[in-house]
Amino acid sequence: MRKILIACILIIGFSSAFAQKEVPTAEQISKFYKTTTLIILDNNPMMSYNFKMREAIEKVWKATPFEFISQEEFEEKRMSDKYSFISLDKVWFTKDKLKANYKFLCLSLGGNYKNEKDMPQLCTVPVSYFGVDEESYIYKFSALLQIIQDHVKMIKENPTINKINVIHQYNKKAGEIKNKTLYVTKEDLAKEINTEAKFKKVYPYPFKFVSRDELEKIIDNKTANVIFLHKVGPEGTKRKARCWKTMIGADDAKLYYFNYHMISAKKPDGLLAKDLKKIAKAK
Repeated sequence: MRKILIACILIIGFSSAFAQKEVPTAEQISKFYKTTTLIILDNNPMMSYNFKMREAIEKVWKATPFEFISQEEFEEKRMSDKYSFISLDKVWFTKDKLKANYKFLCLSLGGNYKNEKDMPQLCTVPVSYFGVDEESYIYKFSALLQIIQDHVKMIKENPTINKINVIHQYNKKAGEIKNKTLYVTKEDLAKEINTEAKFKKVYPYPFKFVSRDELEKIIDNKTANVIFLHKVGPEGTKRKARCWKTMIGADDAKLYYFNYHMISAKKPDGLLAKDLKKIAKAK
């Protein structure tokens, strides 16, 4: 796993969601489509991450040719502009007082860059806090990888998008959530909405409480007319900082809602009633 220090918080979407320095340039996007994407696997061959990542890549990755490599091979190949890389990286933000560590799924470009931190990042997606059990997120890889491909394609087709107006691209579909069924796991909800009765009072539209096993099947089967919640929070780890909340289409892996909050006594780890109210009012 690579370690990335984010010196500033400039994001694709809400400031602190997809962490990267800038929206990719047209030149960088063009270079990406000429590369072979190398997927960096964990050194431990028995990690579930390796199996799930292989399975997800082979199922959904269409943007470029791809190969799987070890972390040692990454060091040998990262200086070549013939390659792009997908990695699950340890990320933290220098301006954070709590110094929380996260795992981000990152797409970056190879080339003659002195340090890893100088490699252009085309898209970085928050996956979990560092230290969280991998079983809580690896089943979502196919959807997250599709989001990465769609983001790069969106930038290619819309060259006027920048770090300021890109936020609109990831929330303009929020009003469509009400017309589908929202699937959530109880573990990902704040206490104020963690029962079906509480949830319905705030969100009087189709929804369903499901287990992680059920959600995995829904994602794998690309079930139509279903939106699921991807929540990134500390889940028992020591340092509590950001909580990301993303609504993703099970069948198309499109982003329908994207937000985050800093965790506090009034804003705990989980989807908030405030988020549901925003979705309910969205048009």
